[in-house]
Parts: sequence; structure tokens; C-alpha cells
Amino acid sequence: MPVNHALPTTERLALRRFTPDDLDFLDRMNSDEEVMRHVGGVKDRAKTEEILKTRILDYYEQHPGLGIWATLERAGGACIGMHLLNHIQGEAHIQVGYVLLRPYWGLGYATEMSIALLHFGFEKLGLAQIVAITDLPNFASQHVLLKAGLHRHGERTLAHPAYGGEPLAWFECDAADWLAEHRTGSRTRSADGSPAIA
Repeated sequence: MPVNHALPTTERLALRRFTPDDLDFLDRMNSDEEVMRHVGGVKDRAKTEEILKTRILDYYEQHPGLGIWATLERAGGACIGMHLLNHIQGEAHIQVGYVLLRPYWGLGYATEMSIALLHFGFEKLGLAQIVAITDLPNFASQHVLLKAGLHRHGERTLAHPAYGGEPLAWFECDAADWLAEHRTGSRTRSADGSPAIA
């Protein structure tokens, strides 16, 4: 898998790797009940530190090109949450996903960077398929995934304990179909070739 591709950017957003110095930010995000309601619930600082080390920092080295990244507003540089393109825990599937702080909900940021990551995963990393999961009641995120070009394919219950043993809404898209739609569809591309949201 290629390892030297720059992370995608959009007109409004950029990504960067997390570092150990981001523990306070992640702890604040993981302590917010509303933010975490559909992503496994609140986590204490010790659990957040464990996730930062094993699921984020170590993962960068184990799976070059993939990861969980800090999402930044390009205007001002504020860290607003995270986007990811990584393995579903315990699975071979590569998923796209995001968690954003509450002040940044409803601005189109989740969709904007998810589309950029799908483009990155398919065209730069050469992935054949990308999937996504959400809690069944999380209709807002399901709408985001549909807008990003994924398709709902029923429900799945995943074995890894991180997913709580509950059925999850399952979405997927294949590279050929997604790229064909997004090269010729209504979305345009910015000067650097990344998706631009109308």
C-alpha cells in the first residue's frame, strides 16, 4: 500500500495525525455524552489514553496510509473532531467515519471530508471497497453516509466487544461504482482534484 500520499484536504477542512499531545482534546471529546452517544458512549481518561496509543498512534505504523486523524478547520486551524479511514475492529473491512464536536454539527463538515476520504481511499490507496457502520438510531450519520455515496446494505452484528453486540446499520461502496459516479456526477472537483461540495 502506498505510504507517502498527503492526507486529503477540502475547501474548508484539513487532516493531520494525532500526537500524544492531543490527549486532552480527545479526553474532552470522549467525555461529552451527546458527542459519544452513538459511538460507544463516554470514555474515561485512562480508556482514551489507551485508545490514543493502540488504536491511533500504533495503528499509523501498522497500517501506513490508514488511520484516525484530527479534523481541522483550515480557517483558523481549530481542531473540530476526527475523521477516519481504518479497519473495523476485528474485521478486514476498511471503514470511513467521523466524530465531531457539537458546535460543528450541521455545517456539512462530516460529508465534506468523508467524500474526500473516499476519493483518497479509492484513487490514492487503491482500496477496492470501503464500508461504514452506525448505530441504528443514528439517522443523521446514516444521511451523511448516503450523501457521501455509500449504500445501505441492511444490518450487521460485529463480534468485537467495542461494538456492544448490537445490530448496526451497514453501508458499503465499491471503488469502480463510486469513482464512476463521482467523476461524472453532479459534484465538481476543486483545482487540486479533490471533491468540492456544491
